Amino acid sequence: MIFTTINPATEEILENYEEMSAFLVEQKLKKANEIFPAWKKTSFKERSHKMLKVASVLRAKKLEYAKIMALEMGKPLAQGIGEVEKCAWVCEYYAENAEQFLKDKTVKTDYYKNYIAFQPIGAILAIMPWNFPFWQVFRFAAPNLMAGNVGILKHSPNTFGCSIKIEEAFLEAGFPEAVFTNLIIPVESVPQIIDSNHIAAVTLTGSTPAGSSVGTNAGKAIKKVVLELGGSDPYIIFKDANLEKAAELCVTARTLNSGQSCIAAKRFVVEKPVLDEFTKIFVQKMSQKVVGNPLDEKVNIGPQARRDLQQNLHRQVVESVKLGAKIALGGELPSGKGYFYPATVLTNVKKGCPAYDEEVFGPVAAIISAEDEQEAINIANDTKFGLGAALFTKDIEKAEYLAKNVIQSGTCCVNDFVKSDPRLPFGGTKASGYGRELSEFGIYEFVNIKTIAINE
Repeated sequence: MIFTTINPATEEILENYEEMSAFLVEQKLKKANEIFPAWKKTSFKERSHKMLKVASVLRAKKLEYAKIMALEMGKPLAQGIGEVEKCAWVCEYYAENAEQFLKDKTVKTDYYKNYIAFQPIGAILAIMPWNFPFWQVFRFAAPNLMAGNVGILKHSPNTFGCSIKIEEAFLEAGFPEAVFTNLIIPVESVPQIIDSNHIAAVTLTGSTPAGSSVGTNAGKAIKKVVLELGGSDPYIIFKDANLEKAAELCVTARTLNSGQSCIAAKRFVVEKPVLDEFTKIFVQKMSQKVVGNPLDEKVNIGPQARRDLQQNLHRQVVESVKLGAKIALGGELPSGKGYFYPATVLTNVKKGCPAYDEEVFGPVAAIISAEDEQEAINIANDTKFGLGAALFTKDIEKAEYLAKNVIQSGTCCVNDFVKSDPRLPFGGTKASGYGRELSEFGIYEFVNIKTIAINE
């Protein structure tokens, strides 16, 4: 099989990649397992030195890597640079903290001596998406390589250029060959890889159907899996919110990465007394976003990553309108080359509309009216997803209570949009997946948490 990468802004062919043979894949998995015993015995000092070197490589080549992202999946250049810098940050975070996170923990019991040890488990298969082609990989790789595991990457076919550059970055930083391995394989090969004796566990960032499939296969093989899946993140704008500030943050949250983010704001639930005013401000700010070639520094919204994604996005808009939604901005499929889609705002969105029920992956905002606070909360939780959420209000005490106890999500922010941070755990609930990445909780996912009990 030949994988062809296409520039989503111009529809020009970028590169062709040949599928690795089953024999070559098996050899790579075997090499990863052969290097694992030696790698897990390395000191945290040695691992840290190499991980900090990776961070340096990333920073030195951030423009090069950002251009690759722009060409392969359409990320605006400035956002790509920011993504690479964030990758360097996560490398530095785990280089500096992994040893402390994985330090033996003493527990007082009836035993003479009792403690908990954290030990690496082997080769971790990472199935990663195209939308954050560097960040998603590094937030997996940094904690796991620092823990003493080895990494196997199966990236999305439209970002194979990124995956090759990532593997090269680890080699340039001095990591032994096979500590981080990139595979050029189709999705159809994944079940076999999961089942391989060379694979100890699996992590996936992707769609809910992909998570269901990977989770099923990992379950059959009795292997640990972490799933970070889709979202339909609700943002509640209460009637006492600072509407100008809320609208600015909401627009940023909806258009970041051209709207192609699992944690992007999707549904804006607005209390009725401020609905018209918020909508007016929001539409005005959305209209200022510039759509175009991601290599142009003035562009805020690049193309959708693939034609099928652009077409599905437009389907969601059209079907929502047929079911009663109103177009306040955008909503028209552009002509000409490139998989572009305009910043779009839908109002009068009701349950049953794709913009209400489905994950909308693109710069399309759904504004939903709520009669009061309780209805707003009910609408926010009325989704199969549970990844992120945000609340905008001047009543911080109320918001904190709701964020902690009422809103059904893995992350809930107050007066800000949802974003990942190496220092904080990240993941979802309900159909948005399970398990956590980042912080100390992320590094614990793929280690053997081992009890040691000793009597005299």
